Amino acid sequence: MRIGTFVAGLVLAAVAASPAAAKDWQVKMLNKGNGRAMVFSPEVVKIAPGDTVTFISADPSHNAESIAGMIPAGAAPFKGKMNQNLTVKFTKPGVYGYKCLPHYGMGMVGVVYVGSSTANLAQAKAVSHPGKPKQVFAAILK
Repeated sequence: MRIGTFVAGLVLAAVAASPAAAKDWQVKMLNKGNGRAMVFSPEVVKIAPGDTVTFISADPSHNAESIAGMIPAGAAPFKGKMNQNLTVKFTKPGVYGYKCLPHYGMGMVGVVYVGSSTANLAQAKAVSHPGKPKQVFAAILK
């Protein structure tokens, strides 16, 4: 009985000490989707701190990069290369706005919500965007 109790205690300690497995989310960069041209699919992702998002270069001529003023204070900006996948680990809770640089004017933007914090939501909403990106952000920044 003592050995069984000892082993059970070790198992419980190991489970308690190991962090929850982080998840990798995928966002595709597409020429068509959601009834529009030039989109991220999905446009909105809700994740936990420590999760990663992999932006998949499913169609040519796209990238993914953060938008100045649309990330939490102290968070690192990110910028992917054209036609290449990009994996970003999000550790700071908050709202992250991002775009495809060549197709930003066509509304190719998206949002990653990390955790339940929306402390920088008002700041993200205050960033000025032209026509189509402004419309898309109005629909997805909640």
